[in-house]
Amino acid sequence: QLQLVESGGGLVQPGGSLRLSCVASGFTLEDYVIGWFRQAPGKEREGVSCIIRNGIMTNYADSVQGRFSGSRDNAKNTVYLQMNSLKPEDTAVYYCAAKRSYSSYSWFLDYRSWAETSEYDYWGQGTQVTVSS
Repeated sequence: QLQLVESGGGLVQPGGSLRLSCVASGFTLEDYVIGWFRQAPGKEREGVSCIIRNGIMTNYADSVQGRFSGSRDNAKNTVYLQMNSLKPEDTAVYYCAAKRSYSSYSWFLDYRSWAETSEYDYWGQGTQVTVSS
């Protein structure tokens, strides 16, 4: 069974940090582009970060640029999202998603492309991140 499982969410004060993990089972994560998304109550799901297969390039939404950092450990079949300097507006359910098909460099550079949810084949169940004092 192909599955993605996120963990690492929780309650943190503004300015704090969390590291989310996304573990794949049933398939080799190395073959997939990974996207991180989030969805706040009453809002649409939005792209946060995209990591290419070999992990040497990562792209980010403007709202998290410089605060969030994505990485992957293909040997552990795991992808990470390090979130620093968290703000109340980062509160959301965070999801990881995997995309199997080939993606061009231009696709990776274009937020409207990699943040499109229909591009991804598999999704995790989400982990709640709450930033509040």
